Amino acid sequence: MTATTILYIILAILSFDFILERVLDILNLRNWSPTLPKILEGIYEKEKYLKSQEYQKEKYKLSFISSVISFATSFLMIALGGFAWVDELVREYTTNPIWLALLFFGVIMLTSSIISLPFSYYSTFVIEEKYGFNRTTLKTFILDLIKGGLLGMLIGGGLLALLIWIYLQTTNNFWWMAWAVLAVFMIFMTMFYSSLIVPLFNKQTPLEDGELKDEIQNFAHKAGFKLDNVFVMDGSKRSSKGNAYFSGLGAKKRIVLFDTLISELSTKEIVAVLAHEIGHYKKKHTRNGIILSLLQTGLMFYIFSLFIGNENLSAALGAEQHGFHLGLITFGILYSPISSILGLGMNLLSRANEYQADEYAKQNYDGQSLGDALIKLSVSTLSNLTPHKAYVFFYYSHPTLLQRLKAINFTKNKD
Repeated sequence: MTATTILYIILAILSFDFILERVLDILNLRNWSPTLPKILEGIYEKEKYLKSQEYQKEKYKLSFISSVISFATSFLMIALGGFAWVDELVREYTTNPIWLALLFFGVIMLTSSIISLPFSYYSTFVIEEKYGFNRTTLKTFILDLIKGGLLGMLIGGGLLALLIWIYLQTTNNFWWMAWAVLAVFMIFMTMFYSSLIVPLFNKQTPLEDGELKDEIQNFAHKAGFKLDNVFVMDGSKRSSKGNAYFSGLGAKKRIVLFDTLISELSTKEIVAVLAHEIGHYKKKHTRNGIILSLLQTGLMFYIFSLFIGNENLSAALGAEQHGFHLGLITFGILYSPISSILGLGMNLLSRANEYQADEYAKQNYDGQSLGDALIKLSVSTLSNLTPHKAYVFFYYSHPTLLQRLKAINFTKNKD
């Protein structure tokens, strides 16, 4: 396959993805209705429902402008040889393959961050502020950017350097050795993310003794789920939106509750949400998800190893010299259709898993409390209640609120 052919395929993939995303966005917008869904009448104020649609529309407008700029920038960088120009620029300072790649992606990521900064700022301090969600100070916003950038350089740059070193040392065995490195890293981060990375951004303190802790521990004991670590995170430092999550494996399992969630839901509703998460562990969704992610990573590296030595990957970007970093960009775009198909499959599986976890919470704790919690979280975050089916199919890892309420046979409280 010639470099010119590869170039046309890359541009076609980028264009198709952009058009598909816009079509799905339009379908989603047209699917919104001013009529409140019947199951939520009496428990979801109509004014709040209409406000949620206004919120979603404002987010869409910002996302549309951002995506147009992103697409145009990527398209022109490829079509006009922008990546080749950056490659030539960094080659003036080094020819070492590892440093070459690090400098190349450093320039690309810095430029990308500068372009996206105004959109991030507007989203946080204008849209989120307007709808009462934002609690981020300018200081926190800037520190998050700095910390995130440094972490990206240390972790992302470190992994990239190691992968290139492996490739240079052993071309034939590159794919499985790179896979092994990424597998160890993924498992390590699954186990220690909350104890190593999260503290750089948020405080986590053990849940104080009291009714909530007792209820959580009683349910965990009843469910046969060993749990010693329950933490509260200062999510209110950035947003009023509530959340909760599980992290870790084995003895490193921990529950993390946002302080905003605790203030928003009742004790039974919080435990119902956690019962749902425990359901994922009991149904082995977490373990199976890790295995599937590892298999997908292995498949990607195997296919990557078949193409990375092809100089036409770099030539398609207009470069005169082949480089691992240029081949990585080209391959990433060429592989995206496969990645998208695998992603659709993972979303289908994830939505099925969510139904199973909801059913576990219903059977082993209280489906009514789970439904009440889901509604409260939806109301407080102004989430979209009526997304288009096609939009859900392509993007949603969870069923919609109405689908979940129907599945657990939720009925409105008569209080």
